[in-house]
Amino acid sequence: MKIELKKLNALQHAVLPFSEVIDLKDEKMYGRNPFQSPVYVEGEVSNESGVLRLKGSIRTVYSTECARCLKPLDIPLEAEADMILSDDPEAEEEDDLFVLTGDSVDPADVLVPALILQVQMTYLCKEDCKGLCPHCGADRNEVDCDCDKKQIDPRFAALRALIDSDEDKST
Repeated sequence: MKIELKKLNALQHAVLPFSEVIDLKDEKMYGRNPFQSPVYVEGEVSNESGVLRLKGSIRTVYSTECARCLKPLDIPLEAEADMILSDDPEAEEEDDLFVLTGDSVDPADVLVPALILQVQMTYLCKEDCKGLCPHCGADRNEVDCDCDKKQIDPRFAALRALIDSDEDKST
């Protein structure tokens, strides 16, 4: 949804609310398309004594999996932005400044980057997730696998043989 700013520039202290549902199903992150749920965008564009300001929020559900056990997760995500809109092409884009390229603004162009910044690199299904067994692949949260708990790294097998031979000599 594009918001035309010409009308808003003409009126002092004018406020133009917006609300829409956008589709980010084609947005890729980490090789996946995690935004399969609708994305809700709402807020307002206002003219505050000649300064255009966009205040808004964006919310959706981020679909991913646990970093340890690969269980599917749906994480609610929400972000807010309060940006000054500038049509000065030489203005440097800062944290609270959005440089316009025309006479209109799409709130999604301002709010979607704020939402993406809320995404963490990894998520866990629970804080103490035990993950998958590296040997048999069983989910350790659901079953205790029968894998040898004392399996050692093959690079240390020679040291293990020395320890075992020392134990045999002492008995």
